[in-house]
Amino acid sequence: MIRLCTPGELAEGQSRGFVIDELNLLAVRRAGQVYAYRNRCPHRGVPLEWQADQFLDNSGSLIQCARHGALFLIESGECVAGPCAGQGLQAIACSEDATGIWVQP
Repeated sequence: MIRLCTPGELAEGQSRGFVIDELNLLAVRRAGQVYAYRNRCPHRGVPLEWQADQFLDNSGSLIQCARHGALFLIESGECVAGPCAGQGLQAIACSEDATGIWVQP
């Protein structure tokens, strides 16, 4: 397992990007749960954020691809709108304890 950050470094309703051994990841905290995905749009294979750590739409309820506006459910990574509808983000196994948010890429 690889530690991304401390629990306090990913606040409720926030997203962050990480690079681990050349693998781009994003993490989002929603309703107390942390979700991690590969930072790669299934439509074009490009990173999702429009600027550092900005992965969410204006409402903060969906992950949004900055390149073409595709929208993904935070809880599952499923694309619900845009050119990759029906596809999804690649989930990364993650867990959290008092010392950190951990992933197994």
